[in-house]
Amino acid sequence: MQTRSYRIGQIVPSSNTTMETEIPAMFRGRETVLPERFTFHSSRMRMKKVVKEELEAMDRDSDRCAIELSDARVDVLGYACLVAIMSMGKGYHRTSETRLHERTVENGAAAPVVTSAGALVDGLKVLGAKKISVICPYMKPLTQLVVDYIEDEGVAVHDFIALEIPDNLEVGRHDPRRLLEIYKKVDTKGIDVLVASACVQMPSLPIIDELQAATGIPVVSAAVCTSYQLMSKLGINAVAPKSGLLLSGGY
Repeated sequence: MQTRSYRIGQIVPSSNTTMETEIPAMFRGRETVLPERFTFHSSRMRMKKVVKEELEAMDRDSDRCAIELSDARVDVLGYACLVAIMSMGKGYHRTSETRLHERTVENGAAAPVVTSAGALVDGLKVLGAKKISVICPYMKPLTQLVVDYIEDEGVAVHDFIALEIPDNLEVGRHDPRRLLEIYKKVDTKGIDVLVASACVQMPSLPIIDELQAATGIPVVSAAVCTSYQLMSKLGINAVAPKSGLLLSGGY
C-alpha cells in the first residue's frame, strides 16, 4: 500500500525564521513513528518590526498568500503569526480562518486553515486548561493584548512575562535554553499549563520536554499547538516525539 503524502502550506511573516524549522521538525519526528509523509510550502508576508501597524498591514497580505498556496493544492494551511491575529481584536482567529479558507475555495482548491492564535487557544482547551502562565517575546502592550485575547476565550492567565524584543529577527535568534531560567521568573503555582512561547517565531521546541519535566506540568508553545491543529485538520493522529504532552498521542 502506498504511503500517503500531505502538502502543508505555511503563511509566514517575511522575517520569520522559526515556523519553517519547528513545524517541519515535529512532522519529521512523526515520520519516525508513523507512515504518513509531508512536504512544506511557504508564502511570505512583509513584516520586520513586531508593532501593531506592521502587523495589520501584514495581515492584509495573508489573502494573497492563501491563494498562492492553494495554487500548489496544499492539504492544509497554517498562518504563522499569533500576535498579528490577536492584535486585530478578540476572536479574530475565527474571522481570519474563515476568510482565508474562502480564498482557497474561490481558487478551486479548498483547504482548511489553521491560525497559530486559534491553535494555541484550542490546544489549551484540549488539555483542559483553566489557568495558565505565559512567556511572550513581545513588548508589554502587545503581551497584554495576548493575555486579554486568551482570557476572552475562557482561559485565565495567572502570570506572564514579556521579554520585550521588538525586532522579529532577534526574536528568532533567542536561545531556547534561556527559557529554562526565564520560566523561574513566572509564577507557575496552581496552573494547569505553561505556555513556553506564545509566539511561533521564538524558538522553544528543543526544551519543551525538559521544561515539562522541570515544572511537573504540561508545557506547550504556539508552534506545538499549531502542529497539533494541522495534524487534526488532516484527520491523522496528532503525534510528535519530544514535543510535550499535547503531541504525546493521548489527545
